Amino acid sequence: MSYDIQKIRSWFPVLSQQVFNKPLVYFDNAASTQKPVQVLNALQKLHNEFYGNIHRAAHYMADKTTLEFEAVRDKVKDFINAGSREEIIFTKGTTESANLVAASYGEQFLTRGSEIIVSEMEHHSNIVPWQLVALNKGAKIVKLPVSESGELQTGLLPELINSKTRLISVTHVSNVLGTINPIKQIIETAHVRNIPVFIDGAQAVQHIPVDVQELDADFYAFSAHKMYGPNGVGVLYGKKKWLEQLPPYQGGGEMISEVTFEKTTFSEIPFKFEAGTPNITGVAAFGAAIDLLQEIGLDNISAWEHDLLEYATSRLKGINGLKIFGEAPKKSGVISFLIDEIHPFDIGALLDKMGVAVRTGHHCADPLMKFYNIPGTIRASFGIYNTKDEIDLFMDSLKRAKELLN
Repeated sequence: MSYDIQKIRSWFPVLSQQVFNKPLVYFDNAASTQKPVQVLNALQKLHNEFYGNIHRAAHYMADKTTLEFEAVRDKVKDFINAGSREEIIFTKGTTESANLVAASYGEQFLTRGSEIIVSEMEHHSNIVPWQLVALNKGAKIVKLPVSESGELQTGLLPELINSKTRLISVTHVSNVLGTINPIKQIIETAHVRNIPVFIDGAQAVQHIPVDVQELDADFYAFSAHKMYGPNGVGVLYGKKKWLEQLPPYQGGGEMISEVTFEKTTFSEIPFKFEAGTPNITGVAAFGAAIDLLQEIGLDNISAWEHDLLEYATSRLKGINGLKIFGEAPKKSGVISFLIDEIHPFDIGALLDKMGVAVRTGHHCADPLMKFYNIPGTIRASFGIYNTKDEIDLFMDSLKRAKELLN
C-alpha cells in the first residue's frame, strides 16, 4: 500500500483525543505504542466467539483456540524469516526473553572465569540478567564501549573476544540514541570464534525489516507492546542448535513430556520453554499487530519514519542551547536531547501540559547516562502514525517551555 497516513491514524482512535485541551501528540513510542482497532478487536474476538486452554483439551473451543495461537507462531516465523516455527518461543516480552537465555545458556555453558561481552548502550533488561548469571557462575561482564557520537566501538571486538568469551549481548537499535548497530558485522566477528550473539530487537522489528537468517542471529528477542500489539507478550527466536542444548527456564505444565517422582522428561522445542498457560488472548492480538505491519510494509514504515527523524532533527538543531545525544549515520526514529542546564523532567512536565507526550529520565540505561555524564535526557520517539504537523506542534511547545523555564 502507499503510505496513507490518514487511514493509518484512523486505526488509532486514541490519537484523536485532547490532553489538557490540546491535541494529543504522542512521541513516547519507544516506551510503548498505541493499539489499533484491529488489535483491540482481536482481543475481544477470542473471548466473544471462542476460548479454551491451548494444547491440552479435546474439545472444540480448545482446539479452535490452539489453532489461533499456533497460527501466530507461523506469522512471527514469517515476519522475521526464521528457519522453522520451532525456533519461535512466546514469552512475556524482551525482558523475559533475555532472562530466559541468560539463565538457561548460563546454566549450560558458563563456568567460573567465563566472560560475557555486553555493550555500553544496553537497556537494563539486557544488562541485569547477565550480571545475575555471572554472579551465580563466577563469570565476568566485559563492556563493549560506545563512542561520543553514539556508535558502538565494534573495532574493539576482536581484542575483547578471547578464549574465555562465551556470549555477546547487544541491542539492534538503541532505545536512547536511536543508533542502528551493525548487527551482521558483530555476528560475523563473533562467529569467527564460534561465539553466539543475543540480540535485543525491541526497538528494531517495528521500524526496519529484520531477517534473522540473513543476520545469522543465534538469539533475537522483541516485545509486542512496542509494535502496536498488547503488553505481556514477547518473542524469543533461537537457533535450533542452541535451543535444543539449553535446559528449561521454568518448570510446569506444557513443557513436560512425562513426570514421575523419580524423573521428568521435557517436551520438544519450543514447548520446552513455554511452561504454564501463556497469554493466549495477547498472542492472538499480537497476530493482528503483525498483520497491520505487514499490510503497511516495513520498507514503507522505515522510509516514513526516517523522513520524520530528519525533519525533527533539523528543526531541533535550530534551537539555541539544545544538544542531541546520538548522531550515528544510521538511526531509527528516536531523538534524545537536553536544553541548556534545564532538567529534562521540567521540560517534559511542561510539554505534557501542552498535549505533547515525551519520555524523560535515564530510559533504563544508567551506564549510558554515566558515559555522557548527564542525569537523563528528553526523548522523542516516532511511530507509524506520527506526522510532520505533530513535529511542528512539538517544536512550538518545546520553544514555549524553554522560554518559561529560562
